[in-house]
Amino acid sequence: MSTVRVRIAPSPTGYPHIGTVFQALVNYIFAKKHQGKFAVRIEDTDQTRFVADAETAIFSALKWFGLEPDESPIHGGEFGPYRQSERLPLYQKYADELLVSSHAYRCFCSRQRLDEVRKQMQADGKPPMYDRHCRKLDPSESEKLAKTQSSVIRLKVPDNQTIICHDEIRGDIAFDSSVVDDQVIMKSDGFPTYHLAVVVDDHLMEISHMVRGEEWISSSPKHILLYDYFGWDKPKFIHTPVLRNPDKSKLSKRHGHASVAWYRENGYLKEAVLNFLITRVWNHPEGKEIFGIEEMIAHFDFKDMHIQGPIVDLAKLDWINGTWIRNLAEADLIKRLKPFKSPKLSDDMLLEFLPHIKDRLHKLTDITDLTDYLIDDPAVPVELILKEAKTDANSVKAYLQQVIEVIKAGQTFDAGSLENNLRALQEKVGWKPRPAFMPIRLCVTGRQHTPPLFDVMVMLGSSIVIKRLSHALTKL
Repeated sequence: MSTVRVRIAPSPTGYPHIGTVFQALVNYIFAKKHQGKFAVRIEDTDQTRFVADAETAIFSALKWFGLEPDESPIHGGEFGPYRQSERLPLYQKYADELLVSSHAYRCFCSRQRLDEVRKQMQADGKPPMYDRHCRKLDPSESEKLAKTQSSVIRLKVPDNQTIICHDEIRGDIAFDSSVVDDQVIMKSDGFPTYHLAVVVDDHLMEISHMVRGEEWISSSPKHILLYDYFGWDKPKFIHTPVLRNPDKSKLSKRHGHASVAWYRENGYLKEAVLNFLITRVWNHPEGKEIFGIEEMIAHFDFKDMHIQGPIVDLAKLDWINGTWIRNLAEADLIKRLKPFKSPKLSDDMLLEFLPHIKDRLHKLTDITDLTDYLIDDPAVPVELILKEAKTDANSVKAYLQQVIEVIKAGQTFDAGSLENNLRALQEKVGWKPRPAFMPIRLCVTGRQHTPPLFDVMVMLGSSIVIKRLSHALTKL
């Protein structure tokens, strides 16, 4: 294989989409597998949708995921500039070449006329396309008009041709040129549209594989024509499937989990998210479900990619994330938990408690719910206590008072002694284990599910346990 050069080309029109990370991932691992280069080009030609901090957010996301490019506006490179807004003279040059070769033409139609044409086509049951009104103009007449009137430049699509795009995953895809629009390639403000810019940039940057989402398949005949009109070799086309919700709808920015920030804020590990994303479209050859980027680089191949719409199944992500959490070394896990834990929870207390809760962590954010009762006194769930005890309030109060006396009388406050002493009390009062111990758990932690009760009591210390049991007595 010749030198592999791939790129992603996000637009700074909002905060990073998880689909951008997915595209970055498959491009990155493909480049690394073949000792190639991975570039990031910023497609900022749509100035009406430009968001000031979006580019910074894109590079921040890539850095967090460990998918830093070899070339970009930030990292430099020999094929810059890497922002399209800094390449405008190039696009004008190549647009002018297409005009000279009669593969493009100027269009002077007003927005009002274009709207009327499209509405009429829709009313006639035809796909809304430009009616080629200005295509009939003599080129010399067009150039005269261009000196006094605003115009765009349109691609001249040939009549009655079959345009073939060969996709490395999907094979040959045929398009009838009669349903391909004479696309605007240069706007009146001097900025190119995506279609001209992507072809010019990919050619000049020597991109070997154009890897992009399947939503661009319908645009590929326009790009094929441009490569042919310029007489340039085409890159290999690879159209990857688009991430979808469980209902098969496209994962759009209105869904919270479409945003890269959502994954960070909700306590997902970067390794787990990458693991999850690649397994949406590809199976590890050894059947593994948990693996890191080095194994992706070693084994991934586009020819093995599933092209059916990959589902963003958050329950599966939680499972993958929980598995990654359990595989982390203790010191590494504590470091990652710090931004999510209460500042009142000391590192020493977290280290002591971690073995009891590690298996319950599915996300780093779970640490708050799993440890808040270690720090703050919980509310007393009176109704639940009575329900679990299966008796009246006075009987529960009498029993809890005996629990307090047993704790005070104990010579040591360790899990083994607590268990022995409180089980003896349980047998003495003749209660079954759950009605005897669940009320204690609820009074001390405020919840039904915790690590082993006696371990939790020891961590809290006898004074706090007695204080919480005494407080519960006042509420019953």
